[in-house]
Amino acid sequence: MSERTKTTDAMRWMLLVAAVLVTVIGAPLFLFPDKTAFLFSWTVNPPLTAAFLGGAYLAAGVIEFRASQDTSWDSARIAVPAVWIFTTMTLIATLLHIDKFHLGADFAPFTQFVTWVWLAVYGSVPIVMGALWLLQLRQSHADGPRANPMAGWMRVALWGQAAVLLSLGIGLFLAPGDTKALWPWALSALTARAVGAWMIGIGALSAHMALEGDNQRVGHANAAVIVFCVLELLAVVRLSTDKASDGEFIIDWSNVRIWLFIAALVVMLAIAVAGWRARTRR
Repeated sequence: MSERTKTTDAMRWMLLVAAVLVTVIGAPLFLFPDKTAFLFSWTVNPPLTAAFLGGAYLAAGVIEFRASQDTSWDSARIAVPAVWIFTTMTLIATLLHIDKFHLGADFAPFTQFVTWVWLAVYGSVPIVMGALWLLQLRQSHADGPRANPMAGWMRVALWGQAAVLLSLGIGLFLAPGDTKALWPWALSALTARAVGAWMIGIGALSAHMALEGDNQRVGHANAAVIVFCVLELLAVVRLSTDKASDGEFIIDWSNVRIWLFIAALVVMLAIAVAGWRARTRR
């Protein structure tokens, strides 16, 4: 039997660097969602959107860090396509809305620095990771056995999850003006595209998990999805009483969309927990 393909050192370093970057981006967004005018590269309103994005970044740090420590490509690769898709989509959103970013003397030096770091990161990571991915794929390929196959219901659930997330994400990204009303709280065109990029990335991850079809191979992804769902639920609870500038509550609990949002997170969490618990089964 041929030896299993190893994750290249360059790819592991790329994933580790990416994990550090998304953690640095996500922590202030999640912890201080009302301070984005100073701490972030563009002002995110309402704060609940900033906390949502921060939770997503922190969850991405989990999958990227875990994959960076994995020498086996057949389990580390679960992180790469989704991360590359998300960073590429975010680069496009940045270029489409560059006028909203904190550039120029009107902003504090620290804020300008953060903005330039954002531009440097998203201008380089999709290119570098894409090149390293191609180099990785050029290596002789030998997967290990699928010793822990997913239950059929889980693969069906992941395909359904992917379809919903990809549909919503593509709509938010391509037509934010027409589809942002589907979100349970108000979004601007930029935040709709930022959220859409995450929905596309997580949708692609869900499809990749279903394709892999093995609980052990997608363990890093399940860990990240668990963190994502928990942080997003905490963000909703923490900021549920926030009000917009017009005095209206950010979250309208009488609107079915917020309950669908919470239900979707609970379902995603349940699927990920089931996959995580099954990862050591043979």
